[in-house]
Amino acid sequence: MTFADVLARAETTEEGRTIRVPETWHQGRTAYGGFSSALALAEAMRIGGDLPPPRSAQMAMMAPLHGEVEVRARVLRSGRNAIWVASEIFGDKGLGFTASFVFMRSVESTVAFDDCASPRGVLAPQDASVLSRERGATFLRHNFDVRFALPPSDERRPEMFWWVRPRDVEKLDPSVALLLTADALPPGVMRLLSPSVPVSTMHWQVNLLTPAPATREGWWLLRTAADYAKEGCSSQRMALWNVDGAPMLTGMQSIALFG
Repeated sequence: MTFADVLARAETTEEGRTIRVPETWHQGRTAYGGFSSALALAEAMRIGGDLPPPRSAQMAMMAPLHGEVEVRARVLRSGRNAIWVASEIFGDKGLGFTASFVFMRSVESTVAFDDCASPRGVLAPQDASVLSRERGATFLRHNFDVRFALPPSDERRPEMFWWVRPRDVEKLDPSVALLLTADALPPGVMRLLSPSVPVSTMHWQVNLLTPAPATREGWWLLRTAADYAKEGCSSQRMALWNVDGAPMLTGMQSIALFG
């Protein structure tokens, strides 16, 4: 079931909407983080009305979400140029996910620079090796095409570069589709861990760098890079570019390590 299908089958409640998380969107025992984030954004945009583009988001992933969940949203503040909207997702054990979104109109500014250049040495999508659909998390196998953006290397660095292409997102708002895709990589620190070590995202913050994200042939270049890990916590930086190397999104994430 595509993400657009999930939204189309949502049922309205007194406080929000209920949806059923398909098992094909699972990451372990919970909904994939990008799924929950995109669901929260879609609900924020639904209740917010005629909003400007989303430009920033903070997400807290507090408890597993599966089966039937309810998503709610409310406008926190409407300013001259920006609107803040909060979203929450409830599962069978109560509140499991919260998000705070900032929607902002473009304004005049004397400052303009870009220090988010795409990495060098990246293979083009057509030249990159393919991640087999028999490998990877459940949500990846069923909803995304993945290719390795860098040539194979024996160097163990807590960093990953993937080309990721979501399937069947034509009916989605481009910003919702971008957030749905942006969490597709495993945490960078997993390159240093045994595959049996569980990990879990705690917080995720992103900035959407353009009001109209776009790429060619559906491909996005994703990067995760851990810059700290100690005592069960890891901090990582994240970024996403389109095929032409234009930056679309930056972020950071806190990861819990259970081993």
